[in-house]
Amino acid sequence: MSELLFAAAAGLPLLAGWSLHALRLRRRVEAARRDPLTGLLTRDAFEERARKHLSTPRSAVYLLDLNRFKEVNDDHGHAAGDVVIRATGQRLAEWACINDATVGRLGGDEFAAVASHLSRAELEWALTELTHALTQPIDIGGLHVAVGASIGAVDVGPRAGVVDLSQVMRRADEQMYAAKRAGIPWQITNDLTSQCATVTGRRAGRLGSTGGTEAAA
Repeated sequence: MSELLFAAAAGLPLLAGWSLHALRLRRRVEAARRDPLTGLLTRDAFEERARKHLSTPRSAVYLLDLNRFKEVNDDHGHAAGDVVIRATGQRLAEWACINDATVGRLGGDEFAAVASHLSRAELEWALTELTHALTQPIDIGGLHVAVGASIGAVDVGPRAGVVDLSQVMRRADEQMYAAKRAGIPWQITNDLTSQCATVTGRRAGRLGSTGGTEAAA
């Protein structure tokens, strides 16, 4: 009996070591799925979770980018731009907690979210709350700068069936730029059919398309 107890005790450090190794490995994997500046999900991690979220009876995909981010970078430098991105990420994370949403940073000043809702009115309320959060001034070394964002949303209803996330995100992208051109904070559609030609999976004219240019921010 004493020999068994001794063997078990001798194995405890080994088990503890493996547990610590597994914990560190999980943390590294999770860190790789997080944007280092904002702590939000990276594009791949966001899309993985968003696909699961879209299986709920009614949800919406949001795509947004900041309206005056280039001006902040040009006038105050990239360090100030990082402050704006970090503050935006924090506000999106807080909004996500309230709305049980999944949020990610796609790159640059572009972000995405997916959240469930019960009605069009609830979706509009969520967009209004998000707009309010993102238009609050950001403290950059004592200078308060209001940036704001343009948001496109696609309302995916229960009759949509199996949804292609890439298609819905392209549609949300179109709504985002329609809102930006119109000078309004957000625009919604429940039509999942893309209205613009796409090049390599992005709306024609977007940065990254062949010969395309970014719309004015």
